Amino acid sequence: MWAMLGHLSALTGLLTGGIGYVAGPLIIWQVKKDTMPFASSESKEALNFNISWFLWGAVLAAVTVPLMFLLVGFFLLPVLIVYPVVWAIFCIVGGLRANEGKSYKYPLTVRFVQ
Repeated sequence: MWAMLGHLSALTGLLTGGIGYVAGPLIIWQVKKDTMPFASSESKEALNFNISWFLWGAVLAAVTVPLMFLLVGFFLLPVLIVYPVVWAIFCIVGGLRANEGKSYKYPLTVRFVQ
C-alpha cells in the first residue's frame, strides 16, 4: 500500500499548486526508507519521475512558446496540452503496478535520487 501511495501521492500536486508533485513521493520515501525497502524504491522512482518530467515539461514549454511567434510552435501546442494527461496516466499506472507488488520504471526518467 505504501509503494502505491508513493506513486499516487504525486497527484496531490494538482491540489497543492505543484508542491505535491515532489513533496508527496519525497515524504513517503523519507518516512519508509528504513522500514519498507519496496515502498522506498518505488517512492524514489516516483520522485525521480516527477523531477524529470517537470524538467522535460519546462523545456517543452520554453521551446513551444517562443516558436509560437514563428507559427511553428502551434504544431507543438497539442503536445504541451497532452503532456499533463500523460503524466497523470503514468502516475496511476505506477500506483497500480506497485499495488500488485511489481516494480514500475517510468519512461524518460533521469535517476537524480539514488
